[in-house]
Amino acid sequence: MPNLLLNSLSTRTATAATAATATTAGRLAGRARGLLGAFAATSAAHLGSLLTDTKALELATKPALMPLLAAHVLSTRVPRRTGLNSAAAPAPAPARRPAQLLAPALLASAVGDTLLQFDSEGAFLAGMGSFAAAHVCYVAMFAKQGALTDRRRTALVSAAYAAAWAVMISQLWPGLGDLKIPVAGYSLLLASTAVTSAGLGLRAGLGGGLFLLSDTLIATRIAGWRELPGHEFWIMSTYVAAQYLLATAALRAEEEAEAAQA
Repeated sequence: MPNLLLNSLSTRTATAATAATATTAGRLAGRARGLLGAFAATSAAHLGSLLTDTKALELATKPALMPLLAAHVLSTRVPRRTGLNSAAAPAPAPARRPAQLLAPALLASAVGDTLLQFDSEGAFLAGMGSFAAAHVCYVAMFAKQGALTDRRRTALVSAAYAAAWAVMISQLWPGLGDLKIPVAGYSLLLASTAVTSAGLGLRAGLGGGLFLLSDTLIATRIAGWRELPGHEFWIMSTYVAAQYLLATAALRAEEEAEAAQA
């Protein structure tokens, strides 16, 4: 009889703990969806401000973009069950941790976005430095997630981006003035993100390529090239899409890695 009562109590405890975990997971998933929706709405508002030349809305929405995406990333932490403890209740497991360098990459990008709104060379260089830090985070994160395990693919993608980088720098070089060295160094980090992201799959690879395209459009402006119609819109639309694709690809890779270990 005591054993029967103990088993019954243990079962109830386990059931209650499972229900609590499911409730928490559902609440966090709802929060993550809400934050992603806020990111989408803010992105649409920002891009709309560029098309309508609404400067106040542009300045207000740009610094909010990457913090919202970072908040979405952080809200994807969901507690999991890994087994039973001595009281037959689910043993608490560490929360599912998104790629740990993803939020820092997005927040460094947010600092860069804010600094680039100031019209001075010092602010531009500081903003470039912030984005350089973001790319270091991306490269390290993708490498940790196994993006470089296929050596043949990595070599081919690296060769393609190296050729593209050489052509781009050679064409932009005469117009970069005092920014030649900073732009060249930053663009190498940018190309490294493109290379490592390609090793994570199509979604991440597309994100890395769009990031390269976005910053190339900025570089053509610095070099004094003729701008495209709606130039700033194309810079920001490719940038926002790039960050979304990179972030969601990193989260997906994290989930797949955890599923493989389960």
